[in-house]
Amino acid sequence: MDRRHEILIAATKSFTLFGYKATTIEQVAKIANVGKGTIYTFFKNKEELFQEVVFHLIGEMKRETDQLIDVNASFMQNAHTALMKMLQFRERHLLFAKLIDEERALGTPEVQQMLLKIESEIISYVSMRIRNGIAKDEVIECNPEHVAFLLFKSYLAFIVDWQLTHNEPLNEQEILTLFSETIFRGLAKKK
Repeated sequence: MDRRHEILIAATKSFTLFGYKATTIEQVAKIANVGKGTIYTFFKNKEELFQEVVFHLIGEMKRETDQLIDVNASFMQNAHTALMKMLQFRERHLLFAKLIDEERALGTPEVQQMLLKIESEIISYVSMRIRNGIAKDEVIECNPEHVAFLLFKSYLAFIVDWQLTHNEPLNEQEILTLFSETIFRGLAKKK
């Protein structure tokens, strides 16, 4: 593994544990087991490092989901597959949850900006998949951006918010069943 990648992994851990505001370059260097100067050879500052961590996470999610999409499968099958992959990213989504908490508590501008970027990227990706389902005549006519927003916010509610008001998180099968029997069923075109 190269140094840059080790730094990104360390930064992801630090941002997940401490949030953006409380993370320092010194902490990241210590976790990565490198000198502080080594980080500055790859990244100008903490904000640039933070952006790279988030963009790397988004890119990884898209790449892994794209690999699972079967062009010959139905929209419903691909939606199930994509949701399961997102659920497998649950642990990595702890960073996202930490950022949401920080934004709520502190209103950190850099975090607000990055959360909007994450949301925009995910909604754009899901919208594109919905458009493909409409084009294949498998999904009802709808506004793909609205539905993507609904899916994204619903997913977040069960991954992040549910745990705030309930003793146990929902497991993957419970979330998959819930989405399948409600939102996905409503999107499927009846033939």
